[in-house]
Amino acid sequence: MADLLRKPLGETGKVHDITPESAGWGYVGFGLYRLQPGERVAEATGSREVILVMVEGKAQITGAGQDWGVLGDRMDVFEGTAPHCLYLPEGSDWEAVATTACTLAVCSAPGMGQGHKAARVGPDGVPGLTRGKGTNTRTINAIAMEERDVAGSLLVTEVFTPAGHWSSYPPHRHDEDDFPRMTYLEETYYHRLNPAQGFGVQRVWTEDGSLDETMAVSNHDVVLVPKGHHPCGAPYGYQMYYLNVMAGPRRNWRFQNHPDHDWIAKRDA
Repeated sequence: MADLLRKPLGETGKVHDITPESAGWGYVGFGLYRLQPGERVAEATGSREVILVMVEGKAQITGAGQDWGVLGDRMDVFEGTAPHCLYLPEGSDWEAVATTACTLAVCSAPGMGQGHKAARVGPDGVPGLTRGKGTNTRTINAIAMEERDVAGSLLVTEVFTPAGHWSSYPPHRHDEDDFPRMTYLEETYYHRLNPAQGFGVQRVWTEDGSLDETMAVSNHDVVLVPKGHHPCGAPYGYQMYYLNVMAGPRRNWRFQNHPDHDWIAKRDA
């Protein structure tokens, strides 16, 4: 059985610390801090670039030799507004001091040496999008997708899926380095549920059957997607949020729908 479902390590502090080594892949890293007022965390980016996402709450942030002030104004992720985010290039140090209870995501990937400077990348400039039809409808905060030249390799986005809806659907994959037909992108899903006691479902599978895992995801769980198709479902009564981090050899998102289910996308086009 593949080790794709990662439970939080606790309720406070650094509750996720997913590295390429612990995930068994080459690009994506994902960390998550849940802090109380006054708590302080600090890291160095090393050879990696980072996007800090204030999932909820507020923190005083310094990074790359600059004081960025207090970031964050979304106190509950399900408010749905665009988050405050900060890009930090490789070779940077950063520190966060919580000014309220907060959840801080650390999205990372290899630095590509493209010269991107430390900069705020949200909430200003984050497109709000709607995708899908019917019970496939979801809303998106496209924090750092390829249309925004704000990073060298990182792709980061948030998705809000209403109760009773499907998301990352129709099933699609991006696990071949064959641009422009498809790009190889590893991906993490950080899940939240509203109300918090809820659950969602995510399936990750390949067309040849070499990988086929269906997981019940709870609040604050992370799912790894090393390859294959990876749709999510939100049961009636529970809204689903997820924060996606993607990275691979090139910063483009090109995917192919599952051939059995591509008719859905063609019908809804």
